[in-house]
Amino acid sequence: METLRLIRNIFIRSFVIGAGLGLVFAIATLAGWSVWMPLGARLFHTDAAIVASVTVLRWAAFLFMVLCADTRAGIALDAQSRNQ
Repeated sequence: METLRLIRNIFIRSFVIGAGLGLVFAIATLAGWSVWMPLGARLFHTDAAIVASVTVLRWAAFLFMVLCADTRAGIALDAQSRNQ
């Protein structure tokens, strides 16, 4: 029982940390968009549309990891610990 609570707390903390990092990254992305978008396009020898699509894919993967993987495991462990 105590082990389940420990694991649940780890998942909940990882979700909170991931959501906090996501907020910081979102602010940094939006604040620096006009600076790093042309820089990324020039650095990788591509246009701004491809850099934007890579950015959207990166955010989708990050949100999937934080919201689905961490939250689902934490909710399952929370439900299991409440039943015992």
